[in-house]
Amino acid sequence: MKNSILSIAILIITLISSTELTAQKFKSLDKSPMDATAFPNSYKISDKIVKVIYSRPQLNGRDLVKLAPPEKVWRTGANEAAEITFYKDVIFGGKALKAGTYSLFTIPSLEGDWTVIINRARNIWGSYYYKQDQDVIRVSGKTSKVEENIEAFSIMFEKDMTLKMGWGNTVISVSIK
Repeated sequence: MKNSILSIAILIITLISSTELTAQKFKSLDKSPMDATAFPNSYKISDKIVKVIYSRPQLNGRDLVKLAPPEKVWRTGANEAAEITFYKDVIFGGKALKAGTYSLFTIPSLEGDWTVIINRARNIWGSYYYKQDQDVIRVSGKTSKVEENIEAFSIMFEKDMTLKMGWGNTVISVSIK
């Protein structure tokens, strides 16, 4: 009798434990979801020149200056530092850049152009671990203002391969050839 009760207890504990191990608890949607953009941007063209993977923070009534402070290195998005892959050698903002995968950082400015940084570090969270000695190049990103508010940080490529980054009413442009 004691052996039967012990056997049933072990069976029940095993069933409960295995149910807990197999039950999936998926994370809810991130507040700053990851996105990607590439050039050429058509899904029909697989021979890409450049691709950016980044997270898209939203203003939600907050001030851009508080989210991307002027004169401080910013991760260019949210969560992990933005990652930019060049599949071919390019001229980025007037400077030669070898094909490869890099982190993309920016230094916002209240007045004038932003600094856009291509950095060797990869797979890093935010800009907390940014090291200037790993910069490959720094270029000036031409800043312009738009009337329409861009709620979620966005990156895109123009038809001429110009990189555009926009948030709030600020757009930063860097030529790529």
